[in-house]
Amino acid sequence: MTQQIFITTGAIFGMLAVLFGAFAAHALKKLLNNNQLKSFEVGVRYQMYHAIVLLVLGFNSQYTTQLMYWCLTIGTILFSFSIYGLVLTAALNKKWRFLGPITPIGGLLLVCGWLAICLR
Repeated sequence: MTQQIFITTGAIFGMLAVLFGAFAAHALKKLLNNNQLKSFEVGVRYQMYHAIVLLVLGFNSQYTTQLMYWCLTIGTILFSFSIYGLVLTAALNKKWRFLGPITPIGGLLLVCGWLAICLR
């Protein structure tokens, strides 16, 4: 796995986290209640954490594996984006309940990514 894929993915996740955070703070503040806003912010925060981890790994590519990349990338997508979907659809009274079980699967993949880092 090349250094560039870690860096590019991390940069895209970071950019999107900033955009989604700003979107929540400004545009969604009127649409979401406090609990929904806090949940959305959890998704943004975890996305940013893992964006930074992917960047750090990309700049230290001698320590990286494909397992780390895929666990952190798929985990971030499943975890954070399922939270975004749950919050936004609930706010629109069209809650996509099928996303509920996806969030912990994403969280488990994030844990596996961190474990892969530990075992390296």
